Amino acid sequence: MSVAAEYLSRILRARVSDIAIETPLERAARLSTRLGNSVLLKREGLQPAFSFKVRGAYNKMRQLDAAARRRGVIAASAGNHAQGVAMAGRALGIDAVIAMPTTTPAIKVDAVRALGAQAVLHGDGFDDAYAHALAIGERDGRVFVHPYDDPDVIAGQGTIAAEILRQSAETIDAIFVPVGGGGLIAGIAAYFKALFPDTRVIGVEPDDSNCLYAALAAGERVVLDSVSLFADGVAVKQVGAEPFRVARECVDEVLLVSTDEICAAIKDIFEDTRAIAEPAGALGVAGLKRWVERDRARGRTLVAIESGANLNFDRLRYISERTETGAHAEVLLAVRIPEQPGSFRRFCGALGSRSISEFNYRFSDPARADIFVGLKVTAGASERRALIDDLHGRGYPVTDLTDNELAKLHIRHLVGGRARVADEVLIRFEFPERPGALLRFLNELGERWNISLFHYRNHGAATGRVLAGIQVPPADTAEFRASLARLGYEHVDETHNPAVELYLSV
Repeated sequence: MSVAAEYLSRILRARVSDIAIETPLERAARLSTRLGNSVLLKREGLQPAFSFKVRGAYNKMRQLDAAARRRGVIAASAGNHAQGVAMAGRALGIDAVIAMPTTTPAIKVDAVRALGAQAVLHGDGFDDAYAHALAIGERDGRVFVHPYDDPDVIAGQGTIAAEILRQSAETIDAIFVPVGGGGLIAGIAAYFKALFPDTRVIGVEPDDSNCLYAALAAGERVVLDSVSLFADGVAVKQVGAEPFRVARECVDEVLLVSTDEICAAIKDIFEDTRAIAEPAGALGVAGLKRWVERDRARGRTLVAIESGANLNFDRLRYISERTETGAHAEVLLAVRIPEQPGSFRRFCGALGSRSISEFNYRFSDPARADIFVGLKVTAGASERRALIDDLHGRGYPVTDLTDNELAKLHIRHLVGGRARVADEVLIRFEFPERPGALLRFLNELGERWNISLFHYRNHGAATGRVLAGIQVPPADTAEFRASLARLGYEHVDETHNPAVELYLSV
């Protein structure tokens, strides 16, 4: 019997509807139009515990005999499996203890405790928590409920594939599945290959947490030296033995995506559903987009598993910073311009109608200014190359920082520092967030006053927040104030703000 046939039988016998809902398979209208394919999202983030994991946990635990149920269960999880076990334990009356890494988002730890399970925080990653859970199980005689390396858990996750095939009126060309330990893709791949072998089953992993990709390349399971915790739901160093056995027969390929691509996928899901996926939950969409771009696919029916929505709210700030570069909609450049009045305005003129998404600069040299600028693009890499070539042709030295991780994480926030600038006034502005607002500001200043500091970042609001340093001799104060009044932008003089004296002035 093939692996696919073996799991088809298991999945058909799995009973998860006592606790899991049949989540919708929804067409992502905006994404479908943009990609030229019919994109369907399987909304597992709508499960009661906001993740697909409840399926596998319940299917495993409901099959325990009376003696095992009395001893209770133990599990290890970065969060979503923990909530699934806790919820299943509450439904079945089974005492549950969950070992979780100390890095687990608080929202997941709190949810486990709210469901009546005991959360024990241990270690920096899943593997540390896993070892601790095994020790607890050995000590207390509890049944270990593995998050992915168990046939009953895999079969529970495979019920997603059964639902998709019931829900879709179209023939599915490819399905994109997030991969951590491999339980989800094993269940889905086995079911599809048993019934619809022509459907491509494609796993998606972060490029810095690629345990299945590495294992398939090596022909055996490997242990990664380290994994990124950004997509904490898939931060696993080694794919499970059973999922790997299934994947070798049933998974067509595994794609790797970057952090920026995951962030862009979170935004894509939000724009179509008004729901926020966690990073691991958005992997399927990120992989789908990469596959479409690579294969230039058009007119296909593609399914992405949106696997979870357990996201700490405070991570949204970081995610929003990365979405534009992940969608190839923003270019980040370091550009050198002359340090003289009007040079900033001339540079903006060279950019034409392009929207500036970010501008960071602080006076440091009397002859030259090194600015950090973000620019909106619509044609991806081709427009990025053309833009840089055009600036070079106009005599501007340019360094492309779009793919520079240090620049995106830190340098953009550290541009500047203390400087001794004569006659400097610091003004905090609110710009109307519309094309031409910045150029209007620069035209009003003209070339009479030099800009010594400029900090701006577009966050999609109705107004843009700007801090500008401008060298205004005392004799020009009245004329400068009149110029600001003509401009009409809301502004506050921050020259004597104590934060300025502490961090910007010498």
